[in-house]
Amino acid sequence: MDENQEKKREIRSMVAKKISAFSQEELFQRIKKIEDRLFGFANFVEAKIPLLYMNCGSEVPSRGIIETCFKQHKIVVFPVFEKEKRNVALFKTDQLNKDLRAGHRGVLEPDPEKCKKVPIKQLDIALIPGVAFDEKGGRIGTGQGYYDRFIPKLSSTTRKVALAFNCQIFPQIPMESHDKYVDIIITEDRIIYKI
Repeated sequence: MDENQEKKREIRSMVAKKISAFSQEELFQRIKKIEDRLFGFANFVEAKIPLLYMNCGSEVPSRGIIETCFKQHKIVVFPVFEKEKRNVALFKTDQLNKDLRAGHRGVLEPDPEKCKKVPIKQLDIALIPGVAFDEKGGRIGTGQGYYDRFIPKLSSTTRKVALAFNCQIFPQIPMESHDKYVDIIITEDRIIYKI
């Protein structure tokens, strides 16, 4: 395993330990602060078609955000990860309980037979999940590379926003040539704009 991969593995492990140390109440309060910041963030408020995600592992939980987006009548879009093509397709979802199924990564995804496909150019904003970030927008994901291949396909006008707990922000993330950056990171305490 090369040095960068080992550093990423160590960071993923460190973040998982920090998050698992939160009490349920502390976790709830931190998530609430992040949600409040996101729903006060002008780019998100104005977005009619956001790309959302169903969280896994050490990613910031997204269910409350998704439910609020439905209440605000936003067009809720999720990715579907195509394992064979190593590609991402986007689908509009109307009901979480009826439109989602487990994808090959074990994460809930839209059922393409029940949901309508959405062209990538229609997205107003994209919430990009991750395990760790730095202030330059560097990102470590789960290690499967789907979002690193997907991010460059987004329009230059589509804001790429990550949600993170403060403990997920590092001075510097080991980035490789295939790794992609986010534009903005929202934490419990601040909004970080890529330097």
